[in-house]
Amino acid sequence: MAAKSTPSKSPKDERSGFGALPYEPKGKPKAPVAQKSSPKPASSPKNSRSPRNKTAQGIPEAVSKRMAKRMAIFCGIPTLLGLSTFPLSYFAFFQNGIELPNVAVLLASLGCLGLGVLGLSYGVLSASWDEALPGSRIGWHEFTLNCGRLVENFKASRDRQNS
Repeated sequence: MAAKSTPSKSPKDERSGFGALPYEPKGKPKAPVAQKSSPKPASSPKNSRSPRNKTAQGIPEAVSKRMAKRMAIFCGIPTLLGLSTFPLSYFAFFQNGIELPNVAVLLASLGCLGLGVLGLSYGVLSASWDEALPGSRIGWHEFTLNCGRLVENFKASRDRQNS
């Protein structure tokens, strides 16, 4: 009997059992320091932006592309099926004489479009958020891991608001 290995190799976050992301800020966010207000010299909008370091840029490009590809697959296929139910039912009626109830066509279309909306969320959450790990084809392990991260961050945010 072979031992089951977990594909996650990211370091564990000390506040929860979920792995920390490499592009997450480390530690607590610092409160802004109040400075004396002095008139600033007028500058152009281009000069007013400070250069951003790599950790402040947000989602890495590799992870973003992975999410977009999964969203296109998990949302695109059901949406195309939902949009094609009307022409297919029209074709079935006029070419083959198969009369489908209008409610059945509507429910099939709405069901497929609803799956497309769910596919958007699943596409984002099933992608591996670690740049180095591509993740699995279906992404169920990544989905459970990322949902756990979202729930933990939501609870932490709610606790900060209440205290």
